[in-house]
Amino acid sequence: MIDFWHNPRCSKSREALKLLEARGAEVQVRLYLENSPSAAELIALRKALGNPPIIEMMRSGDKLFRETGLSKSDSDDRLLAAMDADPRLIERPVAISGKRAVIGRPPERVLELL
Repeated sequence: MIDFWHNPRCSKSREALKLLEARGAEVQVRLYLENSPSAAELIALRKALGNPPIIEMMRSGDKLFRETGLSKSDSDDRLLAAMDADPRLIERPVAISGKRAVIGRPPERVLELL
């Protein structure tokens, strides 16, 4: 089972989901903008990703990132709190299988979980 944090308005997210489904993967879709992950889930995701800097889990090039006054040099705590407060800041798509996860940028990365 792959948990897939999905934004249907995102072309990369739609493409990654199609790749998984085309290969017969069992996928549980989570519309993470409607069902936001908690801070604890974001911390667990970070661990599953291999403990990258929090900034690598964020849409740091997005207009919203700048509008919220965030900076790439902000502390992990501040960046985590920002994603907890507004899930639109989370890089997408996210695919999680057991204790492993990938961010689907490029979308083909999700195939690493198969």
